[in-house]
Amino acid sequence: MSAVWRLLRSVKLRAFGPAKEYVGSDPFGNQYYRIPKHETWAGQMIKERRFVEAAGVKEYEYQTGDIPVEWEAWIRKKRNDPPTIEEILRAQKYQEEMKRRIEDVYEKERLLQAKEYKEGLVAEPRQTQIKGHASSPHFGKNEPSEEPVSTANIFQPGSWMPPKDSGRNK
Repeated sequence: MSAVWRLLRSVKLRAFGPAKEYVGSDPFGNQYYRIPKHETWAGQMIKERRFVEAAGVKEYEYQTGDIPVEWEAWIRKKRNDPPTIEEILRAQKYQEEMKRRIEDVYEKERLLQAKEYKEGLVAEPRQTQIKGHASSPHFGKNEPSEEPVSTANIFQPGSWMPPKDSGRNK
């Protein structure tokens, strides 16, 4: 009887390929699978395939950082073994520590700048008003003119307007 089951199993593998194998999950709830290397019914060798099934998110909606770096390396076959939970948690702890240190450095820099501004060692940055397209200066001209306006350091393009008495509408 075992020979019959082996035959049926080999026919199933040749026809449909092997089933996906669960490899692990991450703290976000994503589940990772692999389909091992196998041979099709036509004799073609198919490489191992690795993929993720998202937790509540479509695959095309993923943003950078939704998959832990360790799992991404496994999916892209940069590493042979899938990451462990301890490894992922250690990396997250390291990232949080780096964020805290970076915030501390920025805060020290802000305090130092404020002190230097107060003592007059450094000029304060100028505050600019943003008006119009691409922060271009506003010259008090509210409506476009037919002719471009230009002076030594500024240029304001004109806009073309059709003539008032067009011959087409007669």
